Amino acid sequence: MIEARRLHILRALSDHRTVTAAAAALHLTPSAVSQQLAALEQETRHRLVERSGRGVRLTPAGDILLRHTNAVLAQLERAEAELVAYSSGAAGTVTVASFATGISLAVAPALVRLARVAPGIKVRVQDAEGDASLRMVLDRQVDVAVAVEYRGAPAADDARLVRVPLYAEPFDAVLPVTHPLAGAERVALAELAGAPWIGPYPGNPCRDVVVLACEAAGFQPAFEHQSDDFHAVVSLTSAGAGVALVPRSALRGVDLGGAVVRPVDGVAPTRRVFAAVRCGAEEHPLIRPVLDALLEAAAGRPAREGREGSVRIVG
Repeated sequence: MIEARRLHILRALSDHRTVTAAAAALHLTPSAVSQQLAALEQETRHRLVERSGRGVRLTPAGDILLRHTNAVLAQLERAEAELVAYSSGAAGTVTVASFATGISLAVAPALVRLARVAPGIKVRVQDAEGDASLRMVLDRQVDVAVAVEYRGAPAADDARLVRVPLYAEPFDAVLPVTHPLAGAERVALAELAGAPWIGPYPGNPCRDVVVLACEAAGFQPAFEHQSDDFHAVVSLTSAGAGVALVPRSALRGVDLGGAVVRPVDGVAPTRRVFAAVRCGAEEHPLIRPVLDALLEAAAGRPAREGREGSVRIVG
């Protein structure tokens, strides 16, 4: 008989590729992970993991078991949800990880709605970039992630996750007032090909949006300055250090100083924001109200350009 808790070990090893990283994600020691893996291999009578360079990878038998693991763990999430519902599920704590602007636009307004309709649900919020929050959900460190599409993100049909589309927002061009295009009504990205660029660090989902938009316009942006803080990005632009693309919501209330904001000509670069939970947890009586409140908050945003509406259940 396979112990379900050991399946978490297998999935963590598949996701993180080293025993040390998997142990850190599961809040275990590396030796505990190795012991649980050995027990799982004894239960299945198959070698499930093998060395690969400095890390590990699943064997063909491990890949077979992983496919079943995703289905088993999703079903256990559903069972837990039904049990909580049976015992009312009216009170409890839900942890949400979100990037900063997502907290302002969706999570904080959702807390206001939850206080009114589900006062027994306490929400704990953690600030985390979209590429980190999805991993935190999969590692069971948080219950809900508010994340952004990015290269390398789990695919929309990933069997481990259920996504709830929240909203989409365009990026605007931010230019120094001295830039030749500062007086234009709209800016074509191709005209910024030779400019120095200011943008987020590699790994930040917003950098992916910027790079992909510039690549579609026929060039690679030359990043001379990097910051994940959009206030800092605007300040550097205001100082004449370069040009930038910034999510529209991140520009609200920002002192532009010596910078101007112009919409992008043609199809604007866009970041798509969604909430994600582990497959099987989407109807948990504590998590479902949080997802509904996030949807309501997203629907009530002042800027509704390109907002995605209905819940799309995947997996």
